[in-house]
Amino acid sequence: MKLLSMAKQKRWSLGIASDKGVLDVEAAAGVLCPDTYVPLSTMETVRGGAEALGRLERLLLLALESKDDRIWLKEEDVEWGTCVTEPNKIICIGLNYRKHAEETNSPIPPFPILFNKFNNAITSHDSEVAIPMTTAKLDYEAELAVVIGKRAKYVPVDRALEFVFGYCAANDLSARDLQMRTSQWLAGKSGDRFLPIGPYLVTADEVGDPQALNIRSYVNGEERQNSNTGDMIFGVAELISDISSIFTLEPGDIILTGTPEGVVMGYPPEKQIYLQPGDLVTVTIDKLGSLRNRMVAERP
Repeated sequence: MKLLSMAKQKRWSLGIASDKGVLDVEAAAGVLCPDTYVPLSTMETVRGGAEALGRLERLLLLALESKDDRIWLKEEDVEWGTCVTEPNKIICIGLNYRKHAEETNSPIPPFPILFNKFNNAITSHDSEVAIPMTTAKLDYEAELAVVIGKRAKYVPVDRALEFVFGYCAANDLSARDLQMRTSQWLAGKSGDRFLPIGPYLVTADEVGDPQALNIRSYVNGEERQNSNTGDMIFGVAELISDISSIFTLEPGDIILTGTPEGVVMGYPPEKQIYLQPGDLVTVTIDKLGSLRNRMVAERP
């Protein structure tokens, strides 16, 4: 199932993407099952787990059989919201693709490299991202984002994928000059809107093996990254197991799993052209859709 958030009466409401269009869950529930509880947001669905998903699946079946067109929207008419609106934690993994480590002349890490972003960084598909006046080196990073569905602590690798609710495409925008001026990366990673995610939150059952997904990024239509999640040094299951041995993961927490080769920082110095106002960055991952964001100049 492909879940999304959309603007509705100055709040974020739940939608389900299908071949017929986007189902307005609130409208459909009011028409088709007014006396039955149905989750009305992505976070409510994540926290509700299998029961919440089951209710949405039944509603979708009713909607597909219904002749009421008022409950359907066209994707081009949707005002997109962030597909995960309130994560408790955003955990990021550095240097987790072999070829990316090689292009940056970094050793293969023996353990996952953890850092974090904050909620101010989250933004949606089709939103604009203002390039801060404090950076001249804003870089893109196409990433597979993992959304946790169940409380996880000391999870063994062979059970780790049971704790995944779903996946979405992400762009771990990075101000390289701010990132590299100290040994800690936080300053370059947590700018406002430095984490576009979406357009959909796709449930784990639809994605299948997270280590078999093609991942690409484009700037103004020019391909910059082209890889596969199979190149990860630490796969999704290993990451969940390792992180949950350090601290507890909660439903809605996001893990960014690293980026493949092809970022601007990995180019020879004479070819490094960082993101500029007007640039359109697109991240495409198999089964997850395409995440698109325009860079704009920051207004003082």
